[in-house]
Order: sequence, then structure tokens, then C-alpha cells
Amino acid sequence: MMALPMKTSAQVKMNPAKIDALKTEMAKEIDSQQKFTQEMVDMVFSFGELGFQEVETSKYLTDILKKNGFTIEQGIAGIPTAWTAKWGSGKPLIAVGSDIDCIPKASQKPGVAYHDPIIEGAPGHGEGHNSGQPLNITAVLALKKVMEREKIPGTIMLWPGVAEEQLGTKAYYVRDGFFKGVDACIFTHVANNLSVSYGDGGNNGMVSVQFNFEGQASHAGAAPWRGKSALDAVELMNIGWNFHREHMEPTQRSHYVIKDGGDQPNVVPSKASVWYYFRERTYPKITQMFKDGIRIAEGAAQMTETKMAYEVLGSAWPGHFNQAIAETMYENIKRVGLPKWSEDDQILAKAAQKEMQNPEGGALETNGLATTLSQLSKPSATPNTGGGGSDDIADISWNLPTVVLRYPANIPGLPGHHWANAIAMATPIAHKGVTAGAKVEAMTLLDLLVKPEVLRYAWDYYNNVQTKDVKYKALISDTDKPAIHLNEKIMSEFRPEMKKYYYDPTKYATYLEQLGIKYPTVREAAGTGK
Repeated sequence: MMALPMKTSAQVKMNPAKIDALKTEMAKEIDSQQKFTQEMVDMVFSFGELGFQEVETSKYLTDILKKNGFTIEQGIAGIPTAWTAKWGSGKPLIAVGSDIDCIPKASQKPGVAYHDPIIEGAPGHGEGHNSGQPLNITAVLALKKVMEREKIPGTIMLWPGVAEEQLGTKAYYVRDGFFKGVDACIFTHVANNLSVSYGDGGNNGMVSVQFNFEGQASHAGAAPWRGKSALDAVELMNIGWNFHREHMEPTQRSHYVIKDGGDQPNVVPSKASVWYYFRERTYPKITQMFKDGIRIAEGAAQMTETKMAYEVLGSAWPGHFNQAIAETMYENIKRVGLPKWSEDDQILAKAAQKEMQNPEGGALETNGLATTLSQLSKPSATPNTGGGGSDDIADISWNLPTVVLRYPANIPGLPGHHWANAIAMATPIAHKGVTAGAKVEAMTLLDLLVKPEVLRYAWDYYNNVQTKDVKYKALISDTDKPAIHLNEKIMSEFRPEMKKYYYDPTKYATYLEQLGIKYPTVREAAGTGK
């Protein structure tokens, strides 16, 4: 892919004193909108929608943006809950995104420092994706006021990370051209400190694949010899893959779940499916794992005389983020600083940390919420060999200058992808963290609009450092389609009951109030966090 530096001649160049005054003004505006921000955070938390099924969330957010003058394009890339929202005119065109999906079985009452689901077994925001778009909207509306009054040219495009937990959409956004002509991207993600990084993030890329086997049913007791078991094929594939692990590099991470193992024991299963995540550090290694998986699946099908087909359900590259934008953002992080946490905030955090102590007897993290800013994270001189998670924002990062702003809306030391990570996400901890993050984002967006040198240096880094030797090639094909069927069954089961708990800001000041939760609620004798 050839990427050329953007033309910055049309940009307004503003003197430092004016920029400083506008940043102070936007920070005050964002502080004045804390109630609006809190309502958005709490509302999206209450929807608790899984990937590809974020119907209520998308409608709620796009309605707010539409009322504020944004032009909405719905259903982008063939994904019903995906959209773009644009405002402004001309260059530069800056994309602002965040994820909106949640985690299975992570229902949890906010502000309660032990397991207490709103609905047993239901999905919930056990990562904190309810907070990123409220941050973006708060920041962009404050910026919009300044842009209108000061006549600053430029276009802002908001967009959602749909089904991030399945890594299911961002590669399709890129493939279908929704980031063509975009000059930079700021992405926001929940964390427990204000931070940003550049260079290789140390994460793995990934391809998500479901292998479907089809055999022949028969009576498992009376005539098992007439059957061809698809479940046998799934189990043989898993055995083959697990033996293969011994001969793989330590950076790999691979894991699976059996999605369909048959109907009942007395029927030889005619259909069975297994869903794999293949993770590695580079595109060649990821594609090799994918090929190995197909080869082993084919072998399992041959051994069982079944048929095998596979479908790609998601993908992500390893991330690489932009130095110029990260350095600019970090100056704004230092300017904004961490929120002032209350005693109650720290009590909740320490109690949650104590609740989730390491069952193996490791170090117990009960230090509460962060009170010291993270440093700007730079690339390590030592290559990462420990494997790790994946995020499909990486696909966008390989197509234009991109950074991820992490903001302190959650509690340190929790497991991640877990009900415990929902404890803080509709409480003052999340509300304060989102407000701090919105200030940093608004200031950084202003820098991108009125300091042409930032985007010039950003594209220089992208062209001459990041993509000098590594070129992006999608892990999805031209014919792959987003797996929009995922999570339909789970949401159809739980949504009717979940609707009873949607937040009503016309009746209740906060979601905590609506649920009747005293903040913070901790186990007896846990209040000190000792």
C-alpha cells in the first residue's frame, strides 16, 4: 500500500498563546458537561450489548450526534450496528473511534466490590467499552464549539468499534474504504491511567476461524458403524493442534471453543464446529498458523470421512502507533493530569482488588487507583517474546497515523474480560476518568487541526519508519464477510429481561441511584482495603 503525506497548506496555523487559551476554554466546557457525560456512560453500560448486536447503543449514540449536526451513515461495511458520523468541512479529516461491545456473562452491579450480577448469566461491560464513545462525543462537541467560532477548517469523523471482542469489523472498514483520505486517527480505550504509546505495541495479531465438520448421523447404540462423527473430527483436530503446539514459537497464542458438539449422546453427531483464535507477532507467522490449522482440520476430516469447511470470523494485525501524535498527546496528558479520586473511589478500588486476589498466592494488589501519571511508552529495545492479546485498531494503525488514548476509568489489577472489570464502569471512577480523557482528546484534536507540523511529522514517521519495511496486507480476503450473526442467540435470550434495567436519566440522577446501590458497597470489614 502506498501512502502519501497529507497536504497541510490549507490548515490554519495558530500561535501558541491562542492554542493555550482555547485548550483552557475546552477543558472548562468539558467540566461543565460532566452530567451529560455521566448519563452517556451510564446509559451505554445499562444496554450491555454483545458484538454485532449493539442495536440500542448505536441508536442512542447516533441520535445524540445527529441532534448536534453530524451527518450519519448507517450500516457501513455491511454491518447493521456500524456507522460513521461526520461534521465540518475540508482538510484535515480526523477519525475518532472507540469500541462499544461487551463481554458474555459479565453482568455486574456497578459500585459493588464483589460478584453481584444485575441478571445472572447475562452479558455486561466487563471491559469498559461503555465509556469510550461518551468520551469521544464529549471531546468532539467541545472542540466543535471552538471550530465554529474560530472558523477552523477540518472534518471530524466518529466511528464505533463493533464486535471488538471478536476482532470482527475494523479490517472490513479498511477494506471497504471508510478510512480512505483520513489524515489521522485517535482511538480511545478504557484503562486505569492516562497514557499513550508509540511504535510496536508488543501485542499479537490474530485470525479468528471457525472449522465446520459434516458427517453422517446414525443410532449410536444400534448402528454406530453407519455414522460418520463430525464431533470425532473436531476432537481429532484439537488433539492434532495441541501436539503441534510443542513445535511452535513461544510468541504464539492459540485457543479454541467447541461451538457445536452434537445434539445428544445416542445420535452420532452429523455436524460439529470448533472456533479457533490463532495469534502471533507478525503477518507471516499468523498466516502460517492459519495454514497449519487448515491442514490439521483437513487431516481430521480425512480420518473421520467427514467434510470440512471453514469461515473467517475476525482478524487483527499486531499494532504500531504513531510517534508524532503520541508525543503531542502526552504533552496534553501532562497538562490535564489524573482525576482527584475521593475516599469512596479508593475504598471501592481497594475492596475490588482484595476480592480478586491471586488464588495462587501471588502478590496482592491493593494499592487502589492510580495517583501518578504513566510515562510516555516507547518501543522496547528487547523484542517481545511473551505473546499477548490482540486489538483490530491495529489494522487502522497500518493504514494511517493512529494512536490509542488510554484513560483511567477502571481499577488496576483486575483480570480483564471479567465481571470484576464492570464494577467501576458506571460509578464516579468511570465518570471522572472519561472527563479527564475527553480533555486530553479535545486538546490533541485541536493540535492536529492548527499545528500543521504535527501531521507532517506523523506522516513522515508513518512512511519512513513504520511502513518502510513492513507493508499492510489484510488477513481477510476480498470475499470474506463480517460475521454479523454472532451473539444473536445470546442477546435474544437476555435482551427482554435486560430492557427492564435500561437507565432512565429522566427519573434518576445516576444508574447507581436507579439500581438502589449505596456507593461504595463492599464486603464487611473490607472498607479499608486492608
